Amino acid sequence: MQHFTIQELSASATAERLAIDNTPSRAAQRMLTILVEQLLDPIRRRYGAPIIVTSGYRCPALNTAVGGVANSHHIVGCAADIVAPLLSPQGGKNQTAPFLSSPLGGSEGGCGDQTQYLFHLIVQMQREGAIRFTQLIAEKDYRWLHISYVPGMLRNQIIDVNTQINNDANVNDNQPSGSQQLTSALPLNEYQDSG
Repeated sequence: MQHFTIQELSASATAERLAIDNTPSRAAQRMLTILVEQLLDPIRRRYGAPIIVTSGYRCPALNTAVGGVANSHHIVGCAADIVAPLLSPQGGKNQTAPFLSSPLGGSEGGCGDQTQYLFHLIVQMQREGAIRFTQLIAEKDYRWLHISYVPGMLRNQIIDVNTQINNDANVNDNQPSGSQQLTSALPLNEYQDSG
């Protein structure tokens, strides 16, 4: 684990506010380590700038408190919700973003939205075979991305609620309602622990 820690992946303002013990079990810690080694660290290295985990491990009580689905990959330490802050070319926050176009081609408009850029970067990495995942979901307006890694279930499902693209009609974990089933793919997210 190079860029992330178990503490970072289990931190929760909601858990603190509600006095919920969100300490991951040893099994959940092992799954978080796999999530970082297989996805978060490689994505961070390719992105070349910090990525913020807004929600990682959630004990069942915390998952219920934030409105997560009962079979959420967060409960077992297999998922993280992430965002990419705007960065200046010098790395300062909240300044002009350094990336002006999607890695898949095409303009993102002006300086672009970094989390949307990150979404397209992850899709590109998957298409190149650099990473495999269970699910990648882009939330409305790319407010955050949900990504999960469940060993033995690496189906590379990509859902983008912004374009209503879903590449796997047979998946129900974090499945958005009303998504069109298309042959191409992109992401959506579950619930953000923003409390």
